[in-house]
Amino acid sequence: MDKKMRFAIIGCGRIAPKHAESIVALEEAELVAVCDIIPERAQAFADKYGAKPYTSYEEMLAKEEIDVVTIATESDLHAPIGITCAKAGKHVMVEKPMAMTLASADELIRTCHEEGVKLSVIHQNRYNKSIKLMRQALEEGRFGKLTHGQATVRWNRNDAYYAQAPWRGTKLQDGGVLMNQSIHNIDLLQWTLGPVESVFGYTRTALRKIEMEDVGVAVIKFKNGALGVIEAASTIYPKNIEETLNIFGETGSVMVGGIAVNRIETWEFPDSEEEKKQIFDSQENDPPNVYGFGHREVMKDMIDAIREDRTPAIPGEEGRKAMEIILAIYKCQETKEPVVFPLSE
Repeated sequence: MDKKMRFAIIGCGRIAPKHAESIVALEEAELVAVCDIIPERAQAFADKYGAKPYTSYEEMLAKEEIDVVTIATESDLHAPIGITCAKAGKHVMVEKPMAMTLASADELIRTCHEEGVKLSVIHQNRYNKSIKLMRQALEEGRFGKLTHGQATVRWNRNDAYYAQAPWRGTKLQDGGVLMNQSIHNIDLLQWTLGPVESVFGYTRTALRKIEMEDVGVAVIKFKNGALGVIEAASTIYPKNIEETLNIFGETGSVMVGGIAVNRIETWEFPDSEEEKKQIFDSQENDPPNVYGFGHREVMKDMIDAIREDRTPAIPGEEGRKAMEIILAIYKCQETKEPVVFPLSE
């Protein structure tokens, strides 16, 4: 039997428990080290998951035998930490967004290629059962000609949430509701409807005491002629309502809802009544939080990619695509004009 893949986590904040729980649940993996600049948090996290704590990731990389590093810090550190890990010969898994600029994303991608290590971006919603069913229908051509789609995130992130960490909602370190909360759904929209031709959007800071947007809307023209609509808000009263992805074509309509695109609400194809009944009878329950169920499968894919020496299912080149859409929407706020792809920063 192959030896267990040795994981380390950098950043022990809000999303890190999903990483740790996924790693320790996999027979093929073990969590050997964790790192956070706050010593008490690193120690508590290490104690909970049976790992060794560090406050310096450079020291951790030097001292520990590590195969894979997952990065769950504030967003602007994702790329530079990932580059350091790659240069140390470690495979890299990075939370979304993989970087705050296309230049830094490209540097991370390039470094991982040069160092011969794998890079995976954690877009776990691609692994939702509902999304996999929709993707299968798409690949089988059941939608016919795609006409349009919509990605909607209606969540609540109040001022207390933003006050928990000074980097949240900032331009340089985090971005707003599009870059932080909605990037997963934007990834699903572009993954479904294809390469982007142009983007135009508006953003607004309506209610929250943050630098970046808490509401954003945009329209996308895809190269295949399909149109896309994005709606994102962290201002929803009084709690998270939905994350939905709707895809429509000549011979198919699928609407995926729930709090984390986890439940099929509409499934319409020719002669699909029996299939629809089976799908609705076997729906997943809502996950306990908006992070969904997919992190374990993302980790498992990285392990398999290393052992099979193949590209991970969501490499850096894929993780870059939703980023580019969001950065284009931000650019619209300056130019007041549609942005034609590829985006130039």
